[in-house]
Amino acid sequence: MKPTPPWNSGLGLAAVLYISIDYLRHVSPSWHQTLQPILWIVLALAAIVRVPYYKHWSSEFRSAIPFIASMLFMLFTLLVESIAVCFTTSVVGLSWHREIPTLPDTGQWLLLAANEKLPSLFVEILRAHIIGLHHYLMLFMMLAFSVLFDSVKAPGLGLGARVPEYPHPWAQKYHVPYASDAGAIHLLLQRDEAYADVGNYPNEYRPNWGSMSFLIDFIRPTESESSWHSLLTKSGGGCNDLVYSGHMFVAVLTAMAWTEAYGGWTSSMIWLLVLHSAQREIREHHHYSVDCVVAIYVGILLWRTSKFLWSSKDTSMKRRLIKLEKIQGRLVQAAKDWDMDLNKRSTERG
Repeated sequence: MKPTPPWNSGLGLAAVLYISIDYLRHVSPSWHQTLQPILWIVLALAAIVRVPYYKHWSSEFRSAIPFIASMLFMLFTLLVESIAVCFTTSVVGLSWHREIPTLPDTGQWLLLAANEKLPSLFVEILRAHIIGLHHYLMLFMMLAFSVLFDSVKAPGLGLGARVPEYPHPWAQKYHVPYASDAGAIHLLLQRDEAYADVGNYPNEYRPNWGSMSFLIDFIRPTESESSWHSLLTKSGGGCNDLVYSGHMFVAVLTAMAWTEAYGGWTSSMIWLLVLHSAQREIREHHHYSVDCVVAIYVGILLWRTSKFLWSSKDTSMKRRLIKLEKIQGRLVQAAKDWDMDLNKRSTERG
């Protein structure tokens, strides 16, 4: 891990202050309301003061198009994720979360067992909502903007549901009649076609969404939620939905970026926060253990495979230094040969 120079530790301190002050919302809301605006004002003023002295605007402009493309791709993936979550949590009805038992998760069992062995203070720290998804996103943005203070290599842009109670029509026909009868499932597999009586269910609510009407079959709106946009922004699920964990994926990418671009003790701190987030996702049953473990592997793998897009090591400068060392070596050798030749001539004359 790359050490942080002692004169360039401001970014790490800003990260610690940001997380600490934001956690005050759980401990002392009044102090949080007072200190958080002060922190943002100080950070904004510090960045504005540094803007006139920034020397790498040309590289930032070159990185602007890939950065915007990456942001658009991220928004697209969030849209797909929201549709997937809405569909998964609505396909068999709202009551499914309450009626279907969850899968066994040994990771959660280990955490419950640890609660009985560890000191109560330590357990409360593990349960505390210290850091969330928006914190990791903000830490990533702080890392990108710290290029103004030469904390990371330029360019900075180069880094950087409510549903009906009854099941979906598809689930009514293909899942519900067979879910609780092993013989019915076996016969369904033999016939390879639905044969059971569906029963009587209310009609699906179908608002007029124009060109976005194709989403109706996936996110199942109700009369109280008539906007497809509001449904997607409120999408959420339980342990049934996403493999792997998107929250952990973002956390790991932030930790990888911080480790490569900045290093130092704050990188170790962020990795500890990633582990804290993982155990809390499992403890609160937002995800299964496998979701968090896979997210860590995938996050590290994605960062490694996309390393060619941005690297903290200035490879072009390194190549130039290597060439300079070779030229310097040749010049030194030529000077030595010239001196030897002069000495030889002086000896012959003597």
